[in-house]
Amino acid sequence: MKIVFYRQIYLFIYMLLMLSCSQQKFLQVGQLKCEALINPLGIDNTTPHFSWILTSPNLGEEQTAYQLLVASSEVLLSEDKADLWNTGKVKSDQSIWVHYQGKPLVSKSMAYWKVRVWDSKGNVTDWSEPAFFAVGLLESDDWKAQYIGIDELEEPKSPQFRKTFSWTQSDEKVLLHVNSLGYHEVYLNGKPVSDAVLTPAVSQFNKRSLVVTYDVTDFLNEGDNDLLVWLGKGWYHDGIPGVVKGGPFFRAQLESVKGRNSSTILITDQSWVARESGYQSTWRMHQLGGEIIDGSCLLSDLTTSSLDQVDWYKVKMVKVPSHSVTPQMVELNRIQKEWHPKTAVASGDTAWIFDMGTNFTGWTKIKFPPLKTGQRIRISYCDFLDSNNQFRDGVYEDYYIASGREDEVFTNKFNYHAYRYLKVSNLKESPALSDITACLIHTDYTGKSSFACSDKDLNLIHNMIHHTLECLMIGGDMVDCPHVERLGYGGDGNASTLTGQTMFNLAPTYMNWMLSWGDCMREDGSLPHTAPNPFSAGGGPYWCGFIITASWQTYINYGDTRLLDRYYPNMKQWLEYVQLHSPNGLLQKWPNTTYRNWYLGDWATPIGIDQTDSLSINIVNNCFIAICYHTMAKIADLLGENNDKRIYTNKYETLIRQIQETFYDPEAKTYSTGTQIDLIYPMLCGATPDNLVSEVKNTLYQVTAERFKGHLSTGLVGVPIITEWVTKNNQVDFMYGMLKKREYPGYLYMIDRGATTTWEHWDGQRSHIHNCYNGIGSWFYQALGGIIPDESQPGYKHFIICPQLVNDISWVRVSKDTPYGFLKVCWEKKPDVYTMDVNIPIGSKATLIIPVEAQSVFVNGNESVEKKKLFLSSGHYQIQCK
Repeated sequence: MKIVFYRQIYLFIYMLLMLSCSQQKFLQVGQLKCEALINPLGIDNTTPHFSWILTSPNLGEEQTAYQLLVASSEVLLSEDKADLWNTGKVKSDQSIWVHYQGKPLVSKSMAYWKVRVWDSKGNVTDWSEPAFFAVGLLESDDWKAQYIGIDELEEPKSPQFRKTFSWTQSDEKVLLHVNSLGYHEVYLNGKPVSDAVLTPAVSQFNKRSLVVTYDVTDFLNEGDNDLLVWLGKGWYHDGIPGVVKGGPFFRAQLESVKGRNSSTILITDQSWVARESGYQSTWRMHQLGGEIIDGSCLLSDLTTSSLDQVDWYKVKMVKVPSHSVTPQMVELNRIQKEWHPKTAVASGDTAWIFDMGTNFTGWTKIKFPPLKTGQRIRISYCDFLDSNNQFRDGVYEDYYIASGREDEVFTNKFNYHAYRYLKVSNLKESPALSDITACLIHTDYTGKSSFACSDKDLNLIHNMIHHTLECLMIGGDMVDCPHVERLGYGGDGNASTLTGQTMFNLAPTYMNWMLSWGDCMREDGSLPHTAPNPFSAGGGPYWCGFIITASWQTYINYGDTRLLDRYYPNMKQWLEYVQLHSPNGLLQKWPNTTYRNWYLGDWATPIGIDQTDSLSINIVNNCFIAICYHTMAKIADLLGENNDKRIYTNKYETLIRQIQETFYDPEAKTYSTGTQIDLIYPMLCGATPDNLVSEVKNTLYQVTAERFKGHLSTGLVGVPIITEWVTKNNQVDFMYGMLKKREYPGYLYMIDRGATTTWEHWDGQRSHIHNCYNGIGSWFYQALGGIIPDESQPGYKHFIICPQLVNDISWVRVSKDTPYGFLKVCWEKKPDVYTMDVNIPIGSKATLIIPVEAQSVFVNGNESVEKKKLFLSSGHYQIQCK
């Protein structure tokens, strides 16, 4: 009996172990996204796309089928009850951008979804954790609320709006839709309903404003409730297209939602009351100064008891010009990191200068020592010290006017700064380092990336660029500089799109940004140089053509066709405008307009290079148009526009012939002015005939060595062009040599002078937090890491791994999040062995090209027949080449 008993125990334990092992072999489903967003509360359409990430410790794991359920409530989210969509078992490896095809969705509705998948052996996973999404207010008739503002004679500053109401507990979700013209924050019963800041994202006010939706269910009380909406102007200033004098304004609508049914609880109307909050902000063209806070007007908290202690006034109803009002489809801004200054030094008897240790974009919090009533504290900011190592006063500043109460604190709210050095004046006693807090703010995008190698200089350059982009991704687009202009320049965007999309998941950012480009297009097909386009700004064709090139890069990096589908007509229309100014086939200078000035080729070039030379401007712009034609042919092919494909292919082939005939000097074997961009761009766009490429390359190397002393000598447009060319043509030593230069101009020149973010100009003029020179960032991943996306299978469905080796670099480690999951490539070379550590996400495949001559290749301990090219499915690989 004992033997039988122990045998049963043994079998039971064995079964548990086998069950555990089998479960470990199963795929795991997670990171569910709808429209590339996590649980979005107000999408802008009724046919969304779903994506998920698969993980497994097993090699070669794959999804062979999926089943997706969508229901109007979480209770109904099961196979037999899902009332909106049950796909059944769908044989497919698709795990990104799965298009909803269930029952029609409607405005102001809520839905829940989950997914499970099958692996290659027929095993099915557990269901994922449920996710949800809400459809926003899609039609103008969905809005019952009216726009309101504060009713006073003076220009409004930063008003608060209040509404008390009664609510009865139910099992329904309660969503608050806020459409503010200017920034807003929302508080319910004294508590903030979100940790988002500087909301909403930017938009073109004469064409569009955005709606942000909050789930306030858990903030509601049974019975009486107190809702407060706090506004700040942001870009909503007089003189900007679409702005109505007397703002900021907003409208809001509280909806009780259960599945496909909704009912309105309250709206903004004349029953609301308002007051000025004590905050005001300066935000005008080149005058993005800061905030003035009157501490005597601030409340200790925003609870009902505190709100009842101050006077409130009637609101005014506002008529706003007709425009599109759409849900915000990009992540909100959030505080990403907080830290304290590194050092503090006195500046006279009543001022103190703090070094935050790095440039950054965001807010400042200061806890003051005891202050006297009315004491006016000046808070100044600068991103670099002057030539005498002194604080540059009077550049950007805030003011705090003391109330005389205990524990007074200054905190930014509806403005932000980009700086490293902070000066606090009119204080006899310095705040402690721990009483000052820096808050890094950027759009709450997902996706991470990392790079490190044996060369410390390259690590510093990469980290500087990585951090710079963090400082520029604010407000749902990528700004040129976060303190001087704060504009979404297309040229700066083009320069950094490949880098930014390699480092982060910016699909929602580009979806939001491209809305503004579409909104900014004029009837004749012309485009401005920034989007949104609040006023005239400089640039050239490279700026306007962002609508084509950035949309294509978004497709390659994320597999997202939506931008191509939506903006293809705009792309065509802009190229028709280009054609109007190309009388002999070559683009010529077009006229300035009220919304666009200058006609640039390259920009922000080093001293000694004439960026105004028409020869250089013309070759740069025509090479760019050739790229646009070539890209449009590919887009047309993808969209099934076969006639357009032929047209753009012909235009491309004609233009590159004209570029070669017009700008090439056969005796000198050079193009135009003979600068790096003039020589490289014709080779990159395909204008240089194959039999002349070697000669032009030799000219390039000679010019770089002799004229430019081995330096990278180009500007905003040239940096990404050179980066793309050296990456595609395996010119890694050429780029490495230029990056290692410590003299002017160069990245190490910046770093040796204290830079933590890249500059606007190589010599450090104006901004020290800028988007001019970040285009080099992709080289660390694509050349040294060797990770190259495959255009024919975008979104890293398939990609190439082909590291480019440099003699002086012994190891490289790169990683990034892709739409399918975590991708890693690490390599190390020693005299007799080259090793690689590679992780391929599930859903992806890679072709790995071994960059050394190997006598033998071992993959996870097993010798491979292939010694040059390996085809890898998902999983973790240890590769050793002897």
